[in-house]
Amino acid sequence: MSNVYEERATMIAAGELQSFVPFGREHCKNHPNAVNLQLRQLQPASELWSSDGAAGLVGSLQEVSLQERQKESWQLRKGSTVTTDEAEYEEELYVAGHMVIWSRGSKSQASYVYKAFTVDSLVQQALWCNFTVPQSRKDEKDIIEQSVCIVQSMCVNVHTVSGKDFISPLPFQVCSSIVRQPLPTLFSMLHPLDEIAPVVCKSTGLFETVRLQYVSDNALRVVFSCEQPSVIMTYDALQCTHTVWALRKVTPEEQSTVLKCPGPDGSAQTPMATHSFLGTHLRNVTRLDSPGSPLHCHALHNQGRVPSSPSLHSRAHSPNISSMAALSRAHSPGIAAPSFTGGQRFNISCHSPSARGHSLLASPNSTLNETPLLPEMEPILPDLCVEQLWTETTTTHREKSCQASKVFITSDLCESRYLCFLVESHQQLRCVKFLEGNETNQLIFASVTTIPAKDAAPLEDIDALLVLETNGSLVLYTGVTRVSKVFVPGLLSPNFSLPNHLPSLNTPLENVSTPAKATVQHISRLEEADMPSPVSEVRSSLQHHESSWLDDSPFQQAAPHIQALRDPVSNRVTLELSSGLMLRITVPEVATSELVKRCLQAIRFILPKDTAMKVLVKWYNIYNAPGGPSMHQEWNLFVTCFMTLMGYNTERLAWTRNLHFEVPLSPVIAPKKARPADTGSDEDWAYLCASDYHCQALAHPVAGLPGLEPAAPPVGMEDGGPVGGLEPSALLFPHIPSLFYVLHLLYEDLKLDELQRSGARALVSLLQQLARDLQLEEYIDLYWRDYPSFIKTFKEACVIDQAQMGLMNWPAYLNSEVPCVFGWLSKCLRGQDVPPFPYLPGICERTKLLVLSYALYVVGDENAISINVSKYLSRLSAGEMSQLLLYTKKNVLCSEFHLVLFSGFMLKDLESVPFGVALPIRDAISQCREHPCSEWSEEVCALIGRQDLTKQAHKVSLAKGKPVRLCYEMTSGKKVTTEADEEEDGMADLHPEVTGLIWSQDLRLQEVRRLLQSSRPVRVNVPHLPEVSDHEYIEEKENKLLQLCQRTMALPVGRGLFTLFSYHPVPTEPLPVPKLNLTGRAPPRNTMVDLNSGNIDVPPNMTSWPSFHNGVAAGLKIAPASQVESAWIAYNKPKSAELANEYAGFLMALGLNGHLTKLATLNIHDYLTKGHEMTSIGLLLGVSAAKLGTMDMSITRLLSIHIPALLPPTSTELDVPHSVQVAAVVGIGLVYQGTGHRHNAEVLLAEIGRPPGPEMEYCTDRESYSLAAGLALGMVCLGHGSNLIGMTDLNVPEQLYQYMVGGHRRTHAGINREKHKSPSYQIKEGDTINVDVTCPGATLALAMIYLKTNNRSIADWLKAPDTMFLLDFIKPEFLLLRTLARCIIMWDEILPNEEWVTSNVPQIIQENIGLQEEALVSEDLNMETLVQAHDYIIAGACMAVGFRFAGSANLDAFECLYKFARNFMQSLTTTTTSASGPYNLQTCLSMVLLATSMVMAGSGNLKVLQLCRFLHKRTAGEMNYGFHMAHHMALGLLFLGGGRYTLSTSNSAIAALLCALYPHFPAHSTDNRYHLQALRHLCVLAAEPRLLVPVDVDTLKPCYAMLDVTYKETQWYDETTVELMAPTMLPELHLLKQIKVKGPRYWELNIDLSKGTQHLQSILSRDGVLYVKLRAGQLPYKDDPRGWKSLLAPTVNNRNPEVRTFKPEAISTFTSDAALVSFAEYFCKASENMKHKQETVALFSAILYECVTQENPEMLPTHISIDQAVKALERGELSETFCLWQMKLVLELCESGVLQQRLRDTRRQSRGLLLSSEFLPVMKSSADRALDRWLFGEKAKWLMQVWPVLQQMVSKAYFESTYFSLWHPFIAPVQWFAVSF
Repeated sequence: MSNVYEERATMIAAGELQSFVPFGREHCKNHPNAVNLQLRQLQPASELWSSDGAAGLVGSLQEVSLQERQKESWQLRKGSTVTTDEAEYEEELYVAGHMVIWSRGSKSQASYVYKAFTVDSLVQQALWCNFTVPQSRKDEKDIIEQSVCIVQSMCVNVHTVSGKDFISPLPFQVCSSIVRQPLPTLFSMLHPLDEIAPVVCKSTGLFETVRLQYVSDNALRVVFSCEQPSVIMTYDALQCTHTVWALRKVTPEEQSTVLKCPGPDGSAQTPMATHSFLGTHLRNVTRLDSPGSPLHCHALHNQGRVPSSPSLHSRAHSPNISSMAALSRAHSPGIAAPSFTGGQRFNISCHSPSARGHSLLASPNSTLNETPLLPEMEPILPDLCVEQLWTETTTTHREKSCQASKVFITSDLCESRYLCFLVESHQQLRCVKFLEGNETNQLIFASVTTIPAKDAAPLEDIDALLVLETNGSLVLYTGVTRVSKVFVPGLLSPNFSLPNHLPSLNTPLENVSTPAKATVQHISRLEEADMPSPVSEVRSSLQHHESSWLDDSPFQQAAPHIQALRDPVSNRVTLELSSGLMLRITVPEVATSELVKRCLQAIRFILPKDTAMKVLVKWYNIYNAPGGPSMHQEWNLFVTCFMTLMGYNTERLAWTRNLHFEVPLSPVIAPKKARPADTGSDEDWAYLCASDYHCQALAHPVAGLPGLEPAAPPVGMEDGGPVGGLEPSALLFPHIPSLFYVLHLLYEDLKLDELQRSGARALVSLLQQLARDLQLEEYIDLYWRDYPSFIKTFKEACVIDQAQMGLMNWPAYLNSEVPCVFGWLSKCLRGQDVPPFPYLPGICERTKLLVLSYALYVVGDENAISINVSKYLSRLSAGEMSQLLLYTKKNVLCSEFHLVLFSGFMLKDLESVPFGVALPIRDAISQCREHPCSEWSEEVCALIGRQDLTKQAHKVSLAKGKPVRLCYEMTSGKKVTTEADEEEDGMADLHPEVTGLIWSQDLRLQEVRRLLQSSRPVRVNVPHLPEVSDHEYIEEKENKLLQLCQRTMALPVGRGLFTLFSYHPVPTEPLPVPKLNLTGRAPPRNTMVDLNSGNIDVPPNMTSWPSFHNGVAAGLKIAPASQVESAWIAYNKPKSAELANEYAGFLMALGLNGHLTKLATLNIHDYLTKGHEMTSIGLLLGVSAAKLGTMDMSITRLLSIHIPALLPPTSTELDVPHSVQVAAVVGIGLVYQGTGHRHNAEVLLAEIGRPPGPEMEYCTDRESYSLAAGLALGMVCLGHGSNLIGMTDLNVPEQLYQYMVGGHRRTHAGINREKHKSPSYQIKEGDTINVDVTCPGATLALAMIYLKTNNRSIADWLKAPDTMFLLDFIKPEFLLLRTLARCIIMWDEILPNEEWVTSNVPQIIQENIGLQEEALVSEDLNMETLVQAHDYIIAGACMAVGFRFAGSANLDAFECLYKFARNFMQSLTTTTTSASGPYNLQTCLSMVLLATSMVMAGSGNLKVLQLCRFLHKRTAGEMNYGFHMAHHMALGLLFLGGGRYTLSTSNSAIAALLCALYPHFPAHSTDNRYHLQALRHLCVLAAEPRLLVPVDVDTLKPCYAMLDVTYKETQWYDETTVELMAPTMLPELHLLKQIKVKGPRYWELNIDLSKGTQHLQSILSRDGVLYVKLRAGQLPYKDDPRGWKSLLAPTVNNRNPEVRTFKPEAISTFTSDAALVSFAEYFCKASENMKHKQETVALFSAILYECVTQENPEMLPTHISIDQAVKALERGELSETFCLWQMKLVLELCESGVLQQRLRDTRRQSRGLLLSSEFLPVMKSSADRALDRWLFGEKAKWLMQVWPVLQQMVSKAYFESTYFSLWHPFIAPVQWFAVSF
């Protein structure tokens, strides 16, 4: 019997016994696959059901061959994708036949299929793998692609969780040729799309130099890899040793070393030899020769790219899968460290298979084909390098197959780490201890320990490993320390069996047959029939088992025993039984109670490692003994165990003697007790009378029940004498003082958590016993202050004599001041100096957080959490207190108040902090909430309770997910058009919620849609005069339609600007493109009018360019943030050739919004080879715009092919259409914008004056080419001015000036001079420059090169001539260009007034222009020339004002330009003929209108809209296609992007606008002579989003909000603040200093732009959404424009106290918080049962009103806690003093310097404390009254009774120390009473 007892004493019981069947097997049964037929054979014999009982399991087993059972395998791992707080789960990867099943399941949820795969050939292996996609930007984290790799015979399938699938072929083969050189045998692949790379090995011998070479040892086999730390383990088949290697990324130096190709002898070989072999070897992909050769596929992960991957151990998952490496995760994945998922995914293993030994890497016969060397093969660089860390020492007697069958890493309870490998041939588990060195990733391997074992499995969660010993028993180890045997209920332990072991291990249990699916039934049948211990009695006593084990000897012969352990996850593991059955067991945890866990942490922290290990092992055995305690008795068991280990006799202490347990403990702890009777006994009553609770009840008699006198304490309680001494030989006796101290610090930490109050109370019982025995009076004083009720109940002390005291280790810190966290915080509040507070790292985290929070906020030390940590915290280490020099988490928030935010410390944590401690932090949070910084992180914003900022930081975009139809429900009643029409016109995607706020008073947006729609027939209204014949009438109608069609064809350019970036396309649908409808309807019968009737002549190709513009307009709707892929772009390609022009425009638009970069190069090539002119133009301009200013070489090559000047002189002349050349030249300017590229500048300068060649080349439309070259040159040298580095020899400005004014042509320099030798046969130009061709390009090039440089000498070149003679030599429209160019060079001199505009007109024109009516005009003056010059110069100056104030909505500029526009319009509409001519006037009017629209871009100004609408209606006379284009471009700019975009004035934007608004518009729709029409769309590059839209964070709808916008000081104005009502268009950001959301309706928010504009730019780019939060009781501006309807408004004038106690129903208008609404419902209503508590109801209502209106709902619990504390004081319930401490902290905060200083600060309107001014004084006076009553009233009698006890204590000198004075509040009144009575 004693043997049995001893065995049980060191045995633990495993729990949660379950039969295990892989879930994938069950799932496969339902799969319609051939593998279904094999499944019956795949099942273990125990599951096969036979109707014939005689056949039994033996017959079934004989039917199943090993070959068939080999076909299934599986592996388990811990769920690695947990992002929320959900319970952990297990994942299973099951392989059978062609199928792989990935399933998940947990305790709370049944298993389910996560992903299932079926492949073509048999699956050889499947494993989890994480690949990493590195990001281009350094600040972005690499993306981890979680995936499953499925290995087949010919390839590896990789399936990622995100849905990507890759197939990697296996490029190795086996053949019988001779190996000439050793080839690499170990390879890595960092991503399925990467090339495989050989792994190199760095050897660092003791006496040899460092060598770097490929891993080419055929005897080397990889048996293990791990990701944290990054190591692999190999086995050398020749040496029979295991080696551990560090795995890391190759350095560049090592790569270059390897390229030198060292041979085996170290001599360098020819650089290409090895690589040619290797390259050939890798590239000759054929099928594998022998199907029997297993193939092992893994992927090497390196440090940089793959931070997370499964660890693996190679061990068979079913009896004979030796041909395949079986991988499983031995550990859960870590995110931060590099790792390795398998060595040679491509090596062929040909060694002889054995049952357990597998080779993950071996290719002795892997050789090359007889292929000659291919020197052109480029070498494959290695990615990874291995370095040797440790090698096993060789043994004298080796066995051939001693390769490790299982390898894993485990740690022990004291955090030492071991690499363990199981050598089955020796039946040994070898454990190598390793430490992390000082250097990063450096590992030091120490001692090797050998444990006899058949099998082993790590249990990661409990820092242990389970070992199957050779005799078949299960033993638990932590590291290499044996803990105990593991008892599995239902399995016989071999140690209790009889000696006659019969060899019939496979004999099945008799007559037990179950159906195949009934696994649970099978288990229960086993239990019912013969199993000795039912599962339900896991924790019951062992009396029953002892007899059954010994009596039931026949059962022993047939009992199945454990064969193997597999699939360890957390603390669960599967036992493989000899019967084929598998059982899943759970090994119990070290502790379940949070308090016990933290005590064990503290004990482990302070004790030496070996002592700590003994304590933890002892505790583990006691706690988990079979039939151990239930959870609520865990603490009692811990106290008894802990005190016994310190030397106490717990039976002699009354309070520990009363700690009962359900089960007997180990003999070390207590003798075996009899089971208590159910009926009860007298001792039970005595126990109750002696309890703490009873004594507290005695101390406070129940009020209102007279006659109940306090009962006398039970006999035996009075003697408070010593109860004996301690046992000095106990394990923990020397460490009692240090253990006491760490437990005291833990107690102080528990005091800071309301939820752990019961834990603190339990711990203080233990602490006061230790403090009394160690004679630490100061500590007893502290505990009795915290729990006054303990004064009476605690009487016993153990005497420890001085000799024994000397045996203890007394740490120095125990003699210092008693650590009391409340006292420390109180000193901070009073402004006293505080010593550093001790804390235990990792255990007392809450103490650290709150101490540093006080240091930061109350003390005001900004460096409290960085360099000054040591002033406030001292970190405890074993034996000493060390100063903290640096604290790593530097996350300080600085506004005027500081707030500390540590990871994991959020508002919900603050709720569990006692209210007095939390109040200063809540106060800091409140101050930060009032004055936040807009750039704080999401976590900080959540902490301070600003949902608007949290949402902003979360980057949620407005209306992205909303369906369009919902957006339009608001405006459905206002629509003029039907829904069907809306779908067609292409303008249905604007945000009506936003535009409805911007233009809420009228329907201007609908009017713009009406003006710009081109999808419906136009109205052709021609009166039918009597004298006109029908045929003539039809012709008249068609002529009228042709005029109207000129306007219709010009509309798309404006529509593209109006709908800019307003649409997010659906990836599965093509982009809707509105039709260009060129038909008409004639009233009154609405008859169709068509241009195709043949009655009139229609120009050919009339609709080509309008279709192109229509395509651009449709494409420009797509927002830059949309998801556009290459496939979708190709998907939109139209089937019919008629729509090719539209598609060309669509491609250009995709370039302008940045999406064309996603188009595959193959598609670009495909489009260009078609030779379609429009497509080439659109594509070239699109890709150039998308690569603006990047100097991208691939795009440069693409463009150069289309520009003869950029091709070599000897190249073949390509027939490139002229328009495509123009587009390519402008493309060069865009790609090289602002770079000052010398070669391109030189070529473009020459191209401006390119002469016409022989035959017909370069003869047509030369003006547009020259202009394009000038614009491109200007863009390349944009804004460089005179700083053109390296171009002085080109004389760029002089050359351009010559092009502008004319002169003798210079000889053509450069590589293309041969081409220009022979003159043109068509055009005779002679040697002079043709100024009509070159002037515009040269003028604009000068303007762009010297843009904003204020270079007066260059500007003077561009002055208008001031003599009649010179004026006659220059075209009037060139004067417009010169004036514009001169003004934008002198940028800072442009002024928005009429005087400045007219000052640009030369004197001669100003003097004579007004005299044209009179006869005073000199005959020498040509009046027509003067008037035209005047008009064009005025138009040029107006254009300059437009450029200078583009997008600013400057009122002065607008009024100035609007006046000139009206003047031109009057001149145009007067009947008298002007000398200027209608065409010139119309041109000038169009330019001034465009300038006005530029200034008011995006504003939708009504006056400009009226002008545009007036010009829209004019279709007769000089109104051609070009003028219509200009007017509708002006309209598009006015409503740019539906009012969400405006224009920028950056250099790049000005360049784009100069290209787009060139003041010569086409005369008809096919006119490209002077300017390529496609360039009109480049003005999109000048658009930028500057609309700020406030969105209510609660309703997620746009709203109005008042903003204060502060401008920086400039030379024109001082710092200015203007008030704007948002949504509003902001000025350019570089002009602003700050933007502030004003109160009182919304929470204030400051966006400080002085630190940078990136934050605001990111807001504006995401639809301009600025989240704002409405304050409580306020209404939005839309509902309450003047603020008179606010719920808080009446309280201003009405001082009636009833207003404060508002009706509970009104709460919902202030807050939507469910908790507050419920509080109002249940606590603030005067219901029937609350009649006697009217005061309480009124108080709660007032508190609720205060909290809600002041926006501090989180203060409601604080108010109520204070009220409850005072009420408890009034009732005299003072069993503990925590509430009084909190009240004290609150009052000290009110008087603290921080608060007083804030109240004195008159600069800001700061509120005082969060508590209302009336509430706190009332509560303070109530507390004072309660204390007075307590002292002078009913308690006098009670105090007299207590006095003898206190007197006795005083006589014992407990209070004769200096600490007596601290007890003054308690003792002094008692003494006074004693004297008085």
